[in-house]
Amino acid sequence: MPDAADNKPADEPAPVTYLEAIREALYEEMARDERVFVIGEDVGAYGGAFGVTKGLFETYGDRRVIDTPIAEALIVGAATGAAMLGLRPVAEMQFADFIACAFDQVVNQAATMRYRFNGRVSVPWVVRCPSGGNVHGSMYHSQNPEGWFFHTPGLKIVAPATPYDAKGLLKAAIRDDDPVLYFENKYLYRRVKQVLPNDDFIVPLGQAAVRRQGGDLSIIAYGGGTYYALQAAEQLAEDGIEPEIVDLRSLNPLDTETIFESVRKTTRALIVHEDWQRAGIGAEIAALLAEECIGSLDGPILRVTGRNLPVPFSPPLEAFHLPTPERIVEAAKKLVG
Repeated sequence: MPDAADNKPADEPAPVTYLEAIREALYEEMARDERVFVIGEDVGAYGGAFGVTKGLFETYGDRRVIDTPIAEALIVGAATGAAMLGLRPVAEMQFADFIACAFDQVVNQAATMRYRFNGRVSVPWVVRCPSGGNVHGSMYHSQNPEGWFFHTPGLKIVAPATPYDAKGLLKAAIRDDDPVLYFENKYLYRRVKQVLPNDDFIVPLGQAAVRRQGGDLSIIAYGGGTYYALQAAEQLAEDGIEPEIVDLRSLNPLDTETIFESVRKTTRALIVHEDWQRAGIGAEIAALLAEECIGSLDGPILRVTGRNLPVPFSPPLEAFHLPTPERIVEAAKKLVG
């Protein structure tokens, strides 16, 4: 495997970065199932825009690691056709923002195929979408477009926050028989590490994880938002506020049982995500909480999200836009106070 994390004794596993975890999942699934192939711009000899597919071309060749023109509609369209014929494509968008060019292929073709053919046809593809800000990429390179697709029946959506989940969710998504949008947070690529099990494991779609136990409020987050929430929790604990952090991991299917259980326990809910606030996934979660948990709530349902404006290029303006730990701490203290 290319790019070993550290030179450590054989009996002491090296921690793996978020990026390396994604690469491991691709290697293992391509070795396990010859129907799995990778397709996208510069995924071959170049190794992908961020190096995620580095080494795959040398290992599996140009019939299973396929470079394409700069044409996202072509990439997703080819993946959809191949999936309908029994293959399991993993398509890469260089940046999640560019999936807009393939919007029709995703929402009108892949998402509807099983329904249109009465279950006789499935589209078992994965589209990897490097998303998120804090990398000073401005528009086209920093957006979180998961909300565009959350509204669409027929699509499954995941957003890992840890290396373990990055690997386990990708392996589960590749094995799933429906189209899965896999939103990987590029800010986390090399910033978080974790020792992973040596055995073959998956993280089932539709199961949230409680990252931190607490009793004062529930912070519900996913992807990069989970990272910010965990940082905020350390600051809040210093002031005697103990938040419980629920990492959704899977956006569709959504684990409402874990969300409701946590909020009924803490009686307060704060939702965190990088995507824009207006009509974002947090709005749907807030509506569900209002419908199912209103009797348990001791305060309003608050959201800390990306602001309703294009992602700025200027680092200070981008920090103003993002759901930073400082903004989360401020909202949590308001909610608890």
